[in-house]
Amino acid sequence: MQSQEMALIVQDAVLLPSGRLEIEIVSPGELKQIARVLKGHFPLAFGAERKNADLPCYITATECRIIDFNQTESGSLCVVLEGHQRIKILSVGQHRNGTYTARTLACPNWRQEPISGEFEIISAALEQFYQVNPELLDLYSSIHLEDASWVSQRWLEVLPMYNRDKIMLADQPNCRKTLDFVLQLLKSHVDV
Repeated sequence: MQSQEMALIVQDAVLLPSGRLEIEIVSPGELKQIARVLKGHFPLAFGAERKNADLPCYITATECRIIDFNQTESGSLCVVLEGHQRIKILSVGQHRNGTYTARTLACPNWRQEPISGEFEIISAALEQFYQVNPELLDLYSSIHLEDASWVSQRWLEVLPMYNRDKIMLADQPNCRKTLDFVLQLLKSHVDV
């Protein structure tokens, strides 16, 4: 497998394949980086911020695409990113303007699998979560509550957990451990 250079955005959030995230672009350097990505100079990677480490983010990251953008009332740019492919960050370089470029390697995404049995409650709970948080639901043109991998990854993106714990679950070869974790979490908070 061949490595690839990508523009890298680092923020205190997790974005996984098929997930969507709206971020604000505040610095002139980030704005130039986004422009270069939109012009096709580099693919774009999103990494969860990791403080006090050699790299600015965890080595597990996601190649993503810019699917929408708009201007905020304050005049800054917001972009909507959609996760596409899991990647491993091999190295990171920081430019003078504070932006990053990463050398990356593609990793396999979790395979789609049907959600069934006791795990259906996880899908129903995510649907309720989106009803209470319509601004997150509005990012998606369609949702896949029947797919255990899709549901598991959306839970990892929205649960209030440390990034290191989310990444530890996302690093697994499939969604099973995440399904088990979310099911136990739900059972501990409600009568399931």
